[in-house]
Amino acid sequence: MAGSSDHRQRTAHPPLPSWLARYTTLGLYGLLIGTGLSLLAFVTNPVPDPSFPWATLPERVRVPVAQPRIEHWPVTYTLGIWLWVFCFPALFLAGYRRYGDMERGAAVWLVGLPTVAMLGWTTYCRLFWPKLHPPTWNAPAYTFVCWLYCSTYDVLWSNTAYIIALFGVVTTVLVVRQRDTGRYALLGFGLLALPLGVPALYEGYRRVTRTGT
Repeated sequence: MAGSSDHRQRTAHPPLPSWLARYTTLGLYGLLIGTGLSLLAFVTNPVPDPSFPWATLPERVRVPVAQPRIEHWPVTYTLGIWLWVFCFPALFLAGYRRYGDMERGAAVWLVGLPTVAMLGWTTYCRLFWPKLHPPTWNAPAYTFVCWLYCSTYDVLWSNTAYIIALFGVVTTVLVVRQRDTGRYALLGFGLLALPLGVPALYEGYRRVTRTGT
């Protein structure tokens, strides 16, 4: 009985296409490299991120060479954060690759969790992130619309990000309920939430092209 119950909870999911599987694997390495590059800035600069002046290492463990900055942040810190931005979707794709056979695996990993992440990052940037002045184009953000907010501090873009995230919630519900409109909602959310929306965009494209054949 337990075996049949487990079988009902699992549904075979199509493997990721080779190019997306390659991005997923490289993206996970990119997250590790990005973390290392960001941490390197703590060894060279007294205060790598002026938003968090308390995040610093004692002078005795720093090297006597300071990195130049790109706007507010040291070079390797900037590269590391941007690597995180563009590799972050790989976390959800890796989760789908590993656990996508579970019931509602696609809904959870390809749109549900990215939506939660977008809501979380949008709220953090709007309410809790210690903003630097002047705003800068070199403001890492996990979606293009969030970048528009972080690089201008115009609340219009933050409100737009919330609307897109709420659309992600609706999309998740449609996918869970297996509504036909879910495939188009996946495409829409994926496009609006790029680059974080890459997993949803892939799934929407897969479902639309599968239905069209």
